[in-house]
Amino acid sequence: MKLLSAIKKDMEFNQNLYNLVEVLKEIAIAQYRILEKKIKGYEGIFGGLNEIYNLMHLGHFTHPLLSGEGKQAAVVAVTSDAGLLGGLNMSVMSIAVKEALKSRAKLVIIGERGQLYAKESDLPFTVFKGVRDETRMQQSNELRDYILQEKLAGRIGELKIVYPISLSIVSQQVKVLQVFPLLSQPIPSVDEVMLESSVGDLLEYWTHLYLGQKFFQIFGQSRLAELSARFTHLENSKGKVDQLNKELKLQYFRQRHELIDRNMRELFATRLAFK
Repeated sequence: MKLLSAIKKDMEFNQNLYNLVEVLKEIAIAQYRILEKKIKGYEGIFGGLNEIYNLMHLGHFTHPLLSGEGKQAAVVAVTSDAGLLGGLNMSVMSIAVKEALKSRAKLVIIGERGQLYAKESDLPFTVFKGVRDETRMQQSNELRDYILQEKLAGRIGELKIVYPISLSIVSQQVKVLQVFPLLSQPIPSVDEVMLESSVGDLLEYWTHLYLGQKFFQIFGQSRLAELSARFTHLENSKGKVDQLNKELKLQYFRQRHELIDRNMRELFATRLAFK
């Protein structure tokens, strides 16, 4: 049985821990709200660009970006190097490994913690650093350049991206997005169109813009999910610390009452003995 002094120290420690978790939770909320306002979607713009395919002779056009048959597939898994995320990284890697095992695909992992899960799958993988807010654009461009280089060189075929998104401050979901091949259905050709550049150059330039912006957006959504997962984890931790503190308080007051009761009995017994 612990001494009252030891229980009191544990109570003070837990209270300080509770306050610290509360501060970290408020920071996560503030970061989430700030990032949420910064993230913008460009689906409308790229949706319009996608319609330009209808004006280009792509119906019978052959290009590495439009097909991936006979090439090794690749799966990009976006994880985080930060802590206090609960099982978010594990959820992303579980789905990414499952997708990769379907076709023995190569894994491209964003975040060094994700490679710990990849090593157990016996799949080939490449690792990039975890996403940071101040270098998000640079990192998205680095990944874009790497993917385009691998794709145009014929080293990868189909490409999927597995990443977390935030549904709310307390809810996250893992999403799978297929990027390559760019066209899932053949598009009819239009004969009366004049192009100053070749179709291949236009396609590569559009894909260059699209992938850079798409990865930038995905990295932002992943960071948002990371902050959401952190808030959820801290909220659960705060509840556990609070419950532990209640149990310590109950133990403290029970022992204190027992000590007072014992001292009173000894006092009365001493008085009776003197009488």
